[in-house]
Amino acid sequence: MQYAFFRPDGELDLDAFRTQVTACLRADVQGIAILGLATEVSKLTRDERSALLQAAAAALAKRLPLSVTVFGQTPEEQIDFVREAERAGAASVVLQPPRIPGLDEASLLRFFGRVIDAASVPAGIQNAPEYIGIGLGVEGIDSLRRNHPNFRVLKGEGSALLIQRTIEQTQGRLAVLNGRAGLELPDNFRAGCQGLIPGAEACDVLARVWAGLQGDEPSAAQAEALYREVLPLLSFLMQSMDQILCYGKRLLATRIGLGEVFDRAPAQAPTAFGLECLERHAARLPAWP
Repeated sequence: MQYAFFRPDGELDLDAFRTQVTACLRADVQGIAILGLATEVSKLTRDERSALLQAAAAALAKRLPLSVTVFGQTPEEQIDFVREAERAGAASVVLQPPRIPGLDEASLLRFFGRVIDAASVPAGIQNAPEYIGIGLGVEGIDSLRRNHPNFRVLKGEGSALLIQRTIEQTQGRLAVLNGRAGLELPDNFRAGCQGLIPGAEACDVLARVWAGLQGDEPSAAQAEALYREVLPLLSFLMQSMDQILCYGKRLLATRIGLGEVFDRAPAQAPTAFGLECLERHAARLPAWP
């Protein structure tokens, strides 16, 4: 998942964003995702979301699949952005739930179903109730799968145990991806995930871990050892969304040679101790590819 970068005046820094996408292409990732929680999508205007979509599509030039998260308060608003993502060449769209207080599960299922049915590319949902405050239970996810054939992707944000139960409940018929900065990556692999969508800050290392787990026994053992090296960093970052936005973005900027990071309020401000912790954990990372 790509970060949004901002200039000192608070405007989007599209040059930094393009640099990030290009850097991720060198990291042997299997795809690029944009406009999720790590992209701070709720802070972006409709025009800014369009600008990032176009910048990502141009930088990728169809070399890797592009997954586009769709944000909007009404089905019509989301369908409109789905259409734009399709025109830009998105391989899939992932719908975030609307931020509507008191929205019950039945209403959310209808909302998602309407947008999913309107999409011409594989569609999915981001199910992250702990971070967004609204989401579906495992049974609701399975109901959505049974009633809407184009529901083909699930971006989960939960434990490997929850992900395994979801895969089992949906009979393995969804492409399930987890997030959470790459926490529990080996167990997510064993649970049946088809991939992870972590932040970009350590995607080079996590891509090597994922590839190694798919190899023979020595390769898998090396991947496990590499994962143990990076796990303290991931644990530090994923204490909250505010923390990964604050420190994950700064780590990525340092690793790929961007300058100072500027935040768009509201945002967690870095502290001297936090930066000290980040530097200590990040010292285990290799040079960016």
